[in-house]
Amino acid sequence: MGKIAVATDSNSGITQMVAKEMGIRVLPMPFFINGELFFEDITLTQEEFYKRLDEDADISTSQPAPGDVTDLWDELLRDNDQVIYIPMSSGLSASCETAEALAADEPYEGRVFVVDNQRISITQRQAVLDALEMVKKGMDAPSIVEKLLEEKLESSIYITVDTLKYLKKGGRVTAAGAALGAVLNIKPVLQIQGEKLDAFAKVRGMKAARAKMLDAMEKDITERFAGHRVHLAGAYTCSREEAEAWKEQILERFPGYEVNMDPLSLSVSCHIGKGSMAIACSRVVEF
Repeated sequence: MGKIAVATDSNSGITQMVAKEMGIRVLPMPFFINGELFFEDITLTQEEFYKRLDEDADISTSQPAPGDVTDLWDELLRDNDQVIYIPMSSGLSASCETAEALAADEPYEGRVFVVDNQRISITQRQAVLDALEMVKKGMDAPSIVEKLLEEKLESSIYITVDTLKYLKKGGRVTAAGAALGAVLNIKPVLQIQGEKLDAFAKVRGMKAARAKMLDAMEKDITERFAGHRVHLAGAYTCSREEAEAWKEQILERFPGYEVNMDPLSLSVSCHIGKGSMAIACSRVVEF
């Protein structure tokens, strides 16, 4: 078996610094802010992004240029025999489909394996960790891809938002609904299972929203994933102090788990705004 490299995109929430520590590569996602092109964690920091978001700048996401994708692969193939590339879910972006088309042609066919495992953010990050572990165990690239695809729907993310402003911008909430929600302090809880971001519940106040997410996660662990071990993780667009308090709340509800806590990727953040919190689980891959 040849040497295998693992790569993903910044939708995973993995920063360039952390990627170096993990021994992987992260393709930065492009953003347009008032028509100017930026790249996540390269020319666009979390702080700058939220500053521009507060200024009501015109922010839109885009997919990586094909040349940027193949440049990354070319670089990795100079020192590796194969590349496993784990982009964000095809249900949320066309970037995965583009990567699959590129990998089907020479010189990448049989050398680059694109994994469309229907994940984003925290669960996408876990898929990268799973891939790395399987590489260390000596599994070949096709077997790793097969296992990741078997597990693609075995995860859940619950997110609550502090403001309805950005859901209104994205057309997920009407202007009237956003106005009423602000008056009544309504906090929606959203769910990502597979490729869809769906409404899960509406409650009054952030405290109730956090409780709703913890209840939903407990139900997933005890019913949906009964008999299986899971990884737990949290994410946020709120302050670090609030994020630490959220992590402690998760640990209190689920003692005995290790909980990774990272900022949400900017591709998610631009649709939900500041002040959000999330919890996720992924079934432990058995191999």
